[in-house]
Amino acid sequence: MIPFAAGHEIIRQRRRNLHLIRMTPESGTVGTRPNVLPLSIGDGELAETAACVAPLPEVFAHYLQRGRVEFGFLGAAQIDRYGNLNSTVIGNYSRPTVRLPGGGGAPEIATYAREVLIVMKHSPRSVVSQLDFRTSCGYLDGSGARRAKRCPGRGPQMVITDLGVLRPHPETDELQLAALYPGGTVEAVRAATGWPLQVAENLEVLPPPDPVTLATLRDLYARTRAAHSSAVRLTLPVTSRR
Repeated sequence: MIPFAAGHEIIRQRRRNLHLIRMTPESGTVGTRPNVLPLSIGDGELAETAACVAPLPEVFAHYLQRGRVEFGFLGAAQIDRYGNLNSTVIGNYSRPTVRLPGGGGAPEIATYAREVLIVMKHSPRSVVSQLDFRTSCGYLDGSGARRAKRCPGRGPQMVITDLGVLRPHPETDELQLAALYPGGTVEAVRAATGWPLQVAENLEVLPPPDPVTLATLRDLYARTRAAHSSAVRLTLPVTSRR
């Protein structure tokens, strides 16, 4: 749940402006502030710490489709050069090698969120030249195709992987390498990419995280492991028999 970890750290850094930050999973927990990372978007921890819990249709119709979601975080099994995502099947749709969980709310988030940030592993199996199935739109076929279809959101502004950061080219919309981590190389990223990856003119090397951020995230993961390692005991109400 990397987006929740990132949201937790953003909240820590901006405690004076907490009213400006609202983490809202598609399950409807508006303004949630979990103390540990949730098991899923349906984890009770999210509802317990939320400002309110909204019905699913309201999350999509009132918040997302009206442009009130500034950043949408997505992941997928596959991504292509234009930021389109596959979370449906690997292989032929009728007889897939792997059937994945499906789109869920991702197609709507990809379409309507003002900006989309994608987080995923970087390998030739996931960063591919051709999707097995297009679940969620990025820039479609590139070169303004998304704008031509009048998708309200701006689309994926950043793809964050374990090898670097990709951003869309301002004219072609094709993802290009924009930043490396310390010790990373362009050759390693290209070797893990399914198309001839272009490099941005001003390639950055991102600084390592500072000690306070590292300590905060390590503490968050330690609390999460402790919370999820203990058994959950449910006390059911005793009903009298008539």
